[in-house]
Amino acid sequence: MGRTRRTVSVASVALVALALTACASEDGTDPSDAPRASAPADLAAGQVAPDGATTDVVAGLEAPWSVVRTGDGADALVSLRDSAEVLELSEDGERRTVGTVPGVRHGGEGGLLGLALQDDGLFVYSTGKDGNRIERYDLQGSTGSYELGDATTVIDGLPANSFHDGGRIAFGPDGMLYASVGDAGASEDAQDRDSLAGKILRLTPDGDVPADNPFPDSPVWSLGHRNVQGLGWSADGTMFASEFGQDAHDELNVIEPGSDYGWPEVEGTGGEDQGFVDPVQQWATDDASPSGLTVVGDTVFIANLQGRMLRGIPVDDPSSAQEYFAGEYGRIRTVLAGPDDTLWFVTNNTDGRGDPREDDDRIVQVPLTTGT
Repeated sequence: MGRTRRTVSVASVALVALALTACASEDGTDPSDAPRASAPADLAAGQVAPDGATTDVVAGLEAPWSVVRTGDGADALVSLRDSAEVLELSEDGERRTVGTVPGVRHGGEGGLLGLALQDDGLFVYSTGKDGNRIERYDLQGSTGSYELGDATTVIDGLPANSFHDGGRIAFGPDGMLYASVGDAGASEDAQDRDSLAGKILRLTPDGDVPADNPFPDSPVWSLGHRNVQGLGWSADGTMFASEFGQDAHDELNVIEPGSDYGWPEVEGTGGEDQGFVDPVQQWATDDASPSGLTVVGDTVFIANLQGRMLRGIPVDDPSSAQEYFAGEYGRIRTVLAGPDDTLWFVTNNTDGRGDPREDDDRIVQVPLTTGT
């Protein structure tokens, strides 16, 4: 069965032209010597692409997992999976520990994982003794002096294991909190609506079930997932998710409420005849292991661990892709929009599965260009 192709239309997002000549990396590298990405010649209006020399925002991180920016500039918070620390990065290049999330148990892929910000609350997804959980911490202070305040549990008892923990959280354009929960090694639970394993969840910021969720009194938004680690939305509200497969195919999916994406009955395309939703794009697992995802302009960017690259995918043609930085930075865990029309991506070579080079791990910044 062939791949189902979904076409969506979003408004063009204009980006300001970038001045590249004044850029310099933190380690003193001349921009002309730094890795460069070239935008494809056929870049369409509204699409964006890396184009120019890269610079390090910060280096020397240990197993970073998630990054959220706290304003319009380069100030940001970073989760460190193994130590359970939340770091603050300042625009002047300084970094400090905001706090350590208590009760986090690191093992395999578990630990301190996703971060999301809403108003003065920092939401964290982490692994504890009784499973995975999402908590909201009061974020006290201001830029350069943030501290973790009181914690409130949003949801707990989520399935956990040393692998397939999901862990990505993000606020959608509707203001609701979305969370990816892996199958935690119990693949059959991904098809069980009464289990939260192998699901994407949708909650209010307080942890309640929204009245318009597809299944009454259930936080389940979609099911049939193995291990989603990337969530993002285009300008028209289309939701994308990147997902780890097992032996055959990793996936990029367009998420519709109440839909079933097939795991473990099907991996990749070919499930429509059984009532499942096919991915809009799939890759061999050796070429992908897609983790973080973001949408900038009309382009979906996906960080790839095993594939050791970024992929850029047009929102209106999600079956196609461009590859960037293949093999240059090793494993890439997370990608997000940076300040001043840039893209940030986070390497993940110190988590025990990569080949760290000097000063890994790092957050890398690259300018973006737009179609005309």
